[in-house]
Amino acid sequence: MSSVHFDPPDVVSGTVVVAETGEGKFTQILLDGRHALAADEPVDVGGNDTGPGPYELLLMSLGACTSMTLRLYAARKQMPLDRVIVRLTHAKRYFDDCKDCGDKPVMLDHIEREIELVGGLSEEQRARLLEMADKCPVHRTLTSKIVIDTRIK
Repeated sequence: MSSVHFDPPDVVSGTVVVAETGEGKFTQILLDGRHALAADEPVDVGGNDTGPGPYELLLMSLGACTSMTLRLYAARKQMPLDRVIVRLTHAKRYFDDCKDCGDKPVMLDHIEREIELVGGLSEEQRARLLEMADKCPVHRTLTSKIVIDTRIK
């Protein structure tokens, strides 16, 4: 791989910037003004695998928000929660019975989230934490109507 000189773009507070690095077909740098992360695609689809792919980043966001929400709630309620582990997968699946799909079968995004709660929690506390998982802000965003306004700079 050739050495590529890359000057990252400026980042305004409250904004995330994603830019190609020029180091590979899909290699990206993700900036928020405080952190720099990498994103890429796996080698088998033409990437360099220098970082997670877009859907993996999406799942990581949901998992992190879920874990943080449960930690906050457990601390506030003084629950004996020692650790939260969230495992997520994403797939596109055909749904035969979809009220908004019209006549043809449609592939819908499906995320499976498995939450492991470590600690001396009662069944009632575990059930409450499971309910709270659906209240994390990223979960609520992903399950709401989202408007994305796009323009050329």
